[in-house]
Amino acid sequence: MSLVTLKDVLPEAQKKKIAIGHFNVNGQLWMESILQVAQEENSPVIIASSDRMADYLGGFKLIRLMLTELIKYHNITVPVVLHLDHGQTVERCIEAIDAGYSSVMFDGSHKSLEENIELTKIVSKYAHSKGASIEAEIGSVGGNEDGIIGGIKHANLNECIELVEMAKVDALAAALGSVHGKYVGEPQLEFTEMAKISSALEVPLVLHGASGIPDNQIKKSIQLGHAKVNVNTELNVAWRDALLPELTNNPTVYEPRILLENSRKAIGELVREKIRVFRTP
Repeated sequence: MSLVTLKDVLPEAQKKKIAIGHFNVNGQLWMESILQVAQEENSPVIIASSDRMADYLGGFKLIRLMLTELIKYHNITVPVVLHLDHGQTVERCIEAIDAGYSSVMFDGSHKSLEENIELTKIVSKYAHSKGASIEAEIGSVGGNEDGIIGGIKHANLNECIELVEMAKVDALAAALGSVHGKYVGEPQLEFTEMAKISSALEVPLVLHGASGIPDNQIKKSIQLGHAKVNVNTELNVAWRDALLPELTNNPTVYEPRILLENSRKAIGELVREKIRVFRTP
């Protein structure tokens, strides 16, 4: 089946007050585990590569080819979005779209509002001309993800409205207290401002930095308009935590297929858990 866009899955999810899981991949093991669990759960899924991770994985074209071949091989029938996470430049977003990505995020959050809008407009126009969707970001989600480091800057309601209306994006990541990477202490999301922004916009919201946010806060964010929830760090921690005992307890084993089996299962179990949380109103 063909890849779908955010516009194909998010509006219906938002209407039902559920969310679609966005899961970052760091190799075939991640991609395969996520696809298989999404199929078992009969859930649409967003497979994502961050801008910087794409080069490590061999480039946009190889990622797209790997995904489409795995979809065929495992007879995946649920809707699948291939999404560029945190596209750093207009050129990189266009490159991903030309390689077959069905969706891109342009991250202009570290620029002035005016420049963010102008650059997002360029990506939006190109994406829509090619049948792809676009996500934008405003404010700044703090923390560290795939080498991208930033401080927290909360989104402003009027700026959210201006960006969405001017750039005509399909989804908006409005920074409201979440961070990339691991949290220090209890996450504190700005639910009051979240409700105002969600009520003022027609497009679905996106929650970045969901790894480590308690389920009750995730569910409240979904009720307040977040139809896409991003998970990356927790997947990587699950992979590592399952791998370390294998390396320690099996010093004579050197075959990756054997050593990584529990990591594959750990990723799948976490994806299943997240999908069920996101799809429970």
